[in-house]
Amino acid sequence: MKEFHLTTSAQETALAHVNAARQNLSAWTKTIFDFGETAWREYQSAAWYVERLRAEGFSVEEGSGGMPTAFCAHWTSRAGGNASGPTIGMYAEYDGIPGNCQDAATARRPRAGLSEFAGGHTDPHSGLGMAGLGGLLATKAAMERHGIPGTLRFTGEPAEKVRGSKPIHAARGYYDGLAGMISFHPFYMLPLCNTARWDTHCGAAYSMIYRFVCDAPERWNAGGDGAPIPQSHSAVRAPGANDALMLMLMHSKALRDSMLPHQGGWSISDAVLTAGQATADNLPAALAEVQFMIRVPTLAMAEQVTAALDRIAASAAGLSGCRFERHWVCKSRPGLANHAMANLAWDALSTVGPPQWDASAKAIAREIQRNALGVDTEEPFIPECEALIAPWEAEKILRRDLPPSQTHSTSDDYTDMCWHAPTARFYVARPALRSPNGASPPAWAMNALGGIPETIDPMVVSAAKCISLIALRLLEDEGARSDAMDEFTRRTGGGVGGSEWLPPLCDYDPPIHFRWPEYVTTPRGRDWWIPTPPNQ
Repeated sequence: MKEFHLTTSAQETALAHVNAARQNLSAWTKTIFDFGETAWREYQSAAWYVERLRAEGFSVEEGSGGMPTAFCAHWTSRAGGNASGPTIGMYAEYDGIPGNCQDAATARRPRAGLSEFAGGHTDPHSGLGMAGLGGLLATKAAMERHGIPGTLRFTGEPAEKVRGSKPIHAARGYYDGLAGMISFHPFYMLPLCNTARWDTHCGAAYSMIYRFVCDAPERWNAGGDGAPIPQSHSAVRAPGANDALMLMLMHSKALRDSMLPHQGGWSISDAVLTAGQATADNLPAALAEVQFMIRVPTLAMAEQVTAALDRIAASAAGLSGCRFERHWVCKSRPGLANHAMANLAWDALSTVGPPQWDASAKAIAREIQRNALGVDTEEPFIPECEALIAPWEAEKILRRDLPPSQTHSTSDDYTDMCWHAPTARFYVARPALRSPNGASPPAWAMNALGGIPETIDPMVVSAAKCISLIALRLLEDEGARSDAMDEFTRRTGGGVGGSEWLPPLCDYDPPIHFRWPEYVTTPRGRDWWIPTPPNQ
């Protein structure tokens, strides 16, 4: 591995700060993991970050962009008199996924008092957000000690799993004016482990909710049955909103293979959000909603799928005597490469090195292997977790499975940041198990590794160090800032508003008023919206 040597005392201060904060970062990561809140309903998680940031001296705007669980925090160094210095962007995500409630334990079990259907962290965003916070606070400490002028902007990004906040923040100016944006994610697919994105960035993502409403069931049998009460049992014969939703699901699945080319790694996912039944009474369902998520390389492909789904929705509504509405959840742009920023991330990764797991962490991982796979190995983690791979080498491997014409792969809404500031997207290994018998480790095992301090803390610490090094390089090195901005200007054809620049696609309000899965408080106590069985 090539050795990089720190060139500034500020960088050394930042690394020392992260090391000193290890115990806090560990406890804080576990706190967010145990909240296990999901898209648009991360109330405790967002409140925790706001309180922590204010305690650290940041000014915080709560509910940024009209999103109740989003925020935007600022801190400015007054060093250098009137010299304002550059502004650097970082962020936290903290949403989990319904149906992934796993305790921080070596066996499969939900967190105490909850069912497995409750929310939980998978990627894990609990560690992602804490690495961002750790890097932010280390950068601030170095700026204070060494008199470095500049501003730190830290946004709270809810609902990433549905590509929620970043298109909205982008459209409302929260990424404008940055000298650089630093985007980190726990590694989630090889070869993107302990490396940075080079050319092939994430693609476009559209998500929408189709709402079917049966608000005039009496019209279905227009002749009526002669009953003196208009709302008589004849209305039950109207198909209702559930039938419209079923038609939508069946036809979308039947036509899915025809919507886009077979190659390219695109996907279309669906989720039923709610069914407005009168507790299965003799009335037709008045309301039913289904969400679709489209992950594709290009905006043109996203528009193509949307048009097909619109036609299906209109047909389903017509066949069932309903009307339909389409509500946007997200419209996210494909990513924009910036080699100068990728090189800064690679320099930081090379300085910090990959995460390392000690004997205690490996013993825990072997126990999970035995419980999940029936066998353990002396080295329980895949070797890539403790190795670096250069961005351009990872790019070569990534391109092996992609057609030459495809410029983007997979999806994540950090891509919306790329069009407003030079952006580095880098990955640090989360612990991933070896599978000696060829079976894939179950989801609970990966989720548990993301919550157990001994196994997840090395990722959080390594990523926090990298974030602080990238930020300080941008703050201290005018040449590095200029290189990144020059490349951004060139790739966008003139910067924001340039000839090759993609403007924000967000022309909708935050979709916060839908029946998103969430934790609820009832006379029975705090529970998931699917009640926990008494034996759990």
